[in-house]
Amino acid sequence: MTEQQRGRRAIEVGPTGTTVGLNLGRLRKRHGLTTRQLSGALERAGRYIPASGITRMEKGERSVTVDDLAALCRVLGVSPSALLLPLTSQPTDSVEVTGAGSVSAVDAWQWANGERPLSLTSGKEREELVEHRLYGLPLWLWPQSGNEDASMMRARLLAAGLPVDDLYGDMGMIERPRAGGDDG
Repeated sequence: MTEQQRGRRAIEVGPTGTTVGLNLGRLRKRHGLTTRQLSGALERAGRYIPASGITRMEKGERSVTVDDLAALCRVLGVSPSALLLPLTSQPTDSVEVTGAGSVSAVDAWQWANGERPLSLTSGKEREELVEHRLYGLPLWLWPQSGNEDASMMRARLLAAGLPVDDLYGDMGMIERPRAGGDDG
């Protein structure tokens, strides 16, 4: 019985999945590895993917899970961006990103590397950039302007009305006052 007959759809490989497959093949060959050799390296790293699975990934016939992606990047010595995005000759070249459609290569790479949102809404650029940093990067990765430290940055975000204490409290990075206000 096929998946379709059981009422389930097969997971489709979209444009980003296709790019991952192409980049996987390119990087595997660049390293001089066969699919069997890459499979063995992945197994030694704790993530077994059979050689046939790697071939299917490269052909876009098998989806790459996030765990597969992390292990492949580790073994191939690249960042996830190197598998997720196509190499282009110009920053203005158009690339396809699942869920976003066609965007410039520079926008896609800056987004994938955590530098900025993939797109910005006119008139809301500053707010969207701050929220991207607030929710997308740990505070210690934020670029520092001059001698500004984390506490100064926190104060500026709080002054702007952003819920930075809620976010960092959820992450266990700051202590929250106990309900009732009594610590004793």
